[in-house]
Amino acid sequence: MIASIVIAVCFIVMAISLIAIAVIVKRVVNTVRNVEERVGPLITKVDAISKQGQEMSVHFTEVTANLSTASKHLAESTELIKEEVAELRTIVGSTALVARDKVEMVSQTIDRTHSQVLDTTEFVQQKIVNPAREIAAIMAGVKKGLEVLFAPSPKQIDRVYMDDELFIG
Repeated sequence: MIASIVIAVCFIVMAISLIAIAVIVKRVVNTVRNVEERVGPLITKVDAISKQGQEMSVHFTEVTANLSTASKHLAESTELIKEEVAELRTIVGSTALVARDKVEMVSQTIDRTHSQVLDTTEFVQQKIVNPAREIAAIMAGVKKGLEVLFAPSPKQIDRVYMDDELFIG
């Protein structure tokens, strides 16, 4: 019975840990969304700067090579950032799913443990406690029966008593 309690406490601690993980994962998801929202306008601005750089390259032939290289690097960086954000989103999404699955698994385990504890309690009640009560009642009856059988026999009345002798008072 103590083992069942220890197991139940362990499952509760696991459930609390998984809930804490789920909360942390949710915070990470929110942080990634905030980063994505902040990076989005920057990406738009970087794209605009890239286009302006290409227009200026028409007017300045010497700067063309440098600006196109810078634009190329900015575009590559933008793609890398987009890929990283997509990967982070995927990781956070899969982590959230795993955390939900684990919380569900712990919940099912706690329910199953509770059911097993109830079944065990009922089994002990039916197979141990009730028969022990019956045996105790039978033993009490046997004890009383033995007391009656082995009690000293009552005294025999050998003479006749007068009414005055029987009166106590």
